Amino acid sequence: MWGIIATWRMALEGIEKASEILKKSGDAGDAIEIAIREVEDFPYYKSVGYGGLPNEDMEVELDAAFMDGDTLDIGAVAAIKDFANPISIARRLSKEKVNNLLVGSGAEKYAHKEGFERKNMLTKRAKIHYYNRIDEIKEQQIKPYSGHDTVGMVCLDLHGKMTSATSTSGLFMKKAGRVGDSPISGSGFYVDSKVGGASATGLGEDVMKGCLAYEIVRLMKDGIHPQEACETAVNMFDLELKQRRGQAGDMSLIAMNNKGQWGVATNIENFSFVVATATEKATVYITKNINGKCIHEAASQEWLDNYMTARKKTLKRNSDL
Repeated sequence: MWGIIATWRMALEGIEKASEILKKSGDAGDAIEIAIREVEDFPYYKSVGYGGLPNEDMEVELDAAFMDGDTLDIGAVAAIKDFANPISIARRLSKEKVNNLLVGSGAEKYAHKEGFERKNMLTKRAKIHYYNRIDEIKEQQIKPYSGHDTVGMVCLDLHGKMTSATSTSGLFMKKAGRVGDSPISGSGFYVDSKVGGASATGLGEDVMKGCLAYEIVRLMKDGIHPQEACETAVNMFDLELKQRRGQAGDMSLIAMNNKGQWGVATNIENFSFVVATATEKATVYITKNINGKCIHEAASQEWLDNYMTARKKTLKRNSDL
């Protein structure tokens, strides 16, 4: 059995490419890296890689992580600027004995030394989003931070190897140097080939409070199905935060065990994800949390068409309208 699961519709094309690798007995590390690079390289996805939304200083700072479930090797970068594919840098770091998590200028120095591609990751489109948000903050008093869709994945290959990985530009208009859950082991991602893996998207500051990716893997280790594990972890921690702090930020988790069974849970109204296995072609699902149970439905063609139309629509400055 092979399988791969990812957060958000934006992962579809990458999952399709990964599926071709996995069905031919390819490596879970190669498959997940290629899948995430596909998302990083697409300029219309404004929360990952090229075209990712900038921080408050209009700089694109990227976070990414990679984990090998066979060896438990981890590599991650945070707040890295001007490099094209942070997931590939993270995977390279996972092969180092020490210095596995590098941030800011240290991560950039390492990436340059290792020959990774330098690239200005701030696009014209992202600049328009930035200036429009500045206008919206002034005129509507909205919060600057809305927009934080990490691409996270868990992958299983035919050899039983599992991997997990993440990539994101983080919160829109974040403070320079801010790092969320995505590159933090146990929070944004975790995988153990003997059990399974999980990955998160949402408000990193809240996801980190519960180490939710590790918690889901721990529950699966006790024999709990990935779906129940995801619902248990998300629902319980959502309730915990509301009881202690009065509110809980967005939290959505995906998981897959070493049998190829998968699960997804969210505390938001609509969350999309993508799954492909040996018995199911890459499919986009929409999930809703209804009284603690997450109901998954395959996305309609109309929904899929509208999604891409919205991402590619022509942008104008608010002041030009």
